[in-house]
Amino acid sequence: MEYKTNITFRKEVLTKLLNEVILNESEIIDALYFDFKKPAFEAVITETSYVISELKATIKNLKSWSKPKRVFPSLLNFPSTDYIYKEPYGKVLIISPWNYPFQLALCPLISAFAAGNQVVLKPSELTPKTSEVIAKIIAKVFHKTEVSVIEGGVEVSQKLLSERWDYIFFTGSVAVGKIVAKAAAINLTPTTLELGGKSPCIIDETANLKLAAKRIVWGKFINAGQTCIAPDYILIQKNMKSHFVDYLKEEITKAYGENPADSPDFARIVNSKNCERLISLIDPKKVIFGGQTDLENCYIAPTLIEETSLETELMKDEIFGPILPVLTYEKETDIEAVISRYEKPLAFYIFTENKVFSKNMIQKYSFGGGCVNDTIIHILNNRLPFGGVGHSGIGAYHGILSFDTFSHKKSIVKKSNLLDLPIRYAPYKNKLATIKKLLNWL
Repeated sequence: MEYKTNITFRKEVLTKLLNEVILNESEIIDALYFDFKKPAFEAVITETSYVISELKATIKNLKSWSKPKRVFPSLLNFPSTDYIYKEPYGKVLIISPWNYPFQLALCPLISAFAAGNQVVLKPSELTPKTSEVIAKIIAKVFHKTEVSVIEGGVEVSQKLLSERWDYIFFTGSVAVGKIVAKAAAINLTPTTLELGGKSPCIIDETANLKLAAKRIVWGKFINAGQTCIAPDYILIQKNMKSHFVDYLKEEITKAYGENPADSPDFARIVNSKNCERLISLIDPKKVIFGGQTDLENCYIAPTLIEETSLETELMKDEIFGPILPVLTYEKETDIEAVISRYEKPLAFYIFTENKVFSKNMIQKYSFGGGCVNDTIIHILNNRLPFGGVGHSGIGAYHGILSFDTFSHKKSIVKKSNLLDLPIRYAPYKNKLATIKKLLNWL
């Protein structure tokens, strides 16, 4: 188990993993297409290149990330030197989702191993071809005592969760996140839960509507809307709605053509069960664009819905598909009335040229992360933490934060023997006034 203490060894193994990912990139892309027709372009920018970038950054910085960090000591301990040591938790379970099955399996695995942990990865059974490729790569790079892949369905996840772990990292739905948290609580196992929620997209009267439409269409319909940080619904000022809907229609057609079913750039829903759920959310009377479906081929067209009620099934939970409700507001209190109906979202998007408005929105509402005048791109900066708050998740990762997520921070004070202040020792007679003055001074 050399990886637990040997940073050089970890870097060598991660370099081997990097080479395997690059070598097998075409096979990974093909697997993603096989599982739900993810376009090659999307597979590269959201899956393989993301993992390659994460590997390169981790290999480059691992030595500095793992070094003990010296911190300023407390004067109460004078003279001393104080440090934070990072050590692995031990045995880590990672349960990854199906929507970005390669990226969201490999990225936490990379960081968990880099931090010195043993890892068991449970990839999604809903993307079997991608899971198969992952298992092949992992078996080639790692010894089974370092990283193991266990494939299977819900019963396998349940069995794994019944075991005792030192850390659990889960990405998926809020409902399953609660099950994971409950299982972890039995053994007081720390967790990172990357979940989701109804992420709003607010557009005010100062926004560049045409550019906003272009960026929203990209962020919403990439991966056929199966993205945890995709805009879940639009809130736009009422008098601008018709113009904006026209722009949305125009951008959807530009991106995917007159018939998106024929577009090589539009993915499919992962399976018929999820497709059926999404189809049931579409009210034909409210469709203002799209709405075509093909259950046999797990296809749902990019669809715009004119929504006026928060009581519909569409507005109850995260949509997680290519359906975009358009709601309106007239004043800021209308925005609050909508957003306050839901748990804290994973993402939050604001389109405006009004800096005061965007500042107010950012400060007023709690959410995982987001963008002003764009969508989903905040995930690209590995210096920014990615994670939710409340029901949208617990904990954050990316970059050095990923390494820290899988590391216990151990506090160490190295006390000098050159000086030993007698005031702290019993007997305490006649010392109370002096210690109070000292503490107040500090």
